Amino acid sequence: MAVYRFRVTFEDYDDIVREIDVKSNQTFQDLHHAIHKSTGYNPEYPSSFYISNDQWTKGDEITYLPNQRRIDRGIPLMEKVKLSSFIDDPHQKFYYTFNFDRPFDFHVELMKILLEDAPGVVYPAVNKSVGEAPKQFGNVFNPTVIPPTSEDFDFLNQMEYNPEDTEDFSEVTETGEAVVDEDEDAATDDEFGDEFSDNEGFDDDERPHRGGGDDY
Repeated sequence: MAVYRFRVTFEDYDDIVREIDVKSNQTFQDLHHAIHKSTGYNPEYPSSFYISNDQWTKGDEITYLPNQRRIDRGIPLMEKVKLSSFIDDPHQKFYYTFNFDRPFDFHVELMKILLEDAPGVVYPAVNKSVGEAPKQFGNVFNPTVIPPTSEDFDFLNQMEYNPEDTEDFSEVTETGEAVVDEDEDAATDDEFGDEFSDNEGFDDDERPHRGGGDDY
């Protein structure tokens, strides 16, 4: 039984390399699982191989865990398609996208065809592994949050700012004049008015006369 040796690289991390041997009668699903046995990823995510040319242009698709749109289009399933069905070139290339929601893209290239399988080897088999694969969900965009600086905190501390303090400020009009609360003004009048209210109840005749002279 012939064995295909594929060179697998991340599109964005070409220094990470896997060489995987797969029997010619095995399926694209076997290759899919072998790739992620070598990366340590959970393979159970929608993914697709695309028949490709030397420029890595996507052609016919073979899919895994398809969505309804792919099912309606009749895209062939990985588990049903043998690798030998799409090997037309001694350096056949496949563009491979793993996990459409948070994708990693790979270049898969046929390196050589071994005429016989090695005794005692369980295929697919990882023949070579170079570099550590990035984290499975490490390619998710995380916006950078800039924390407040120490100067920001110093400014607020010096001001001793409290949001509740804003209620104590008088409202200022567009002309720059403060608007005085009428209730507060009335309370001030009462406070001073009380100082002179002790004489209430005195008649004019009962008020003490000034000076020591006799009445006229």
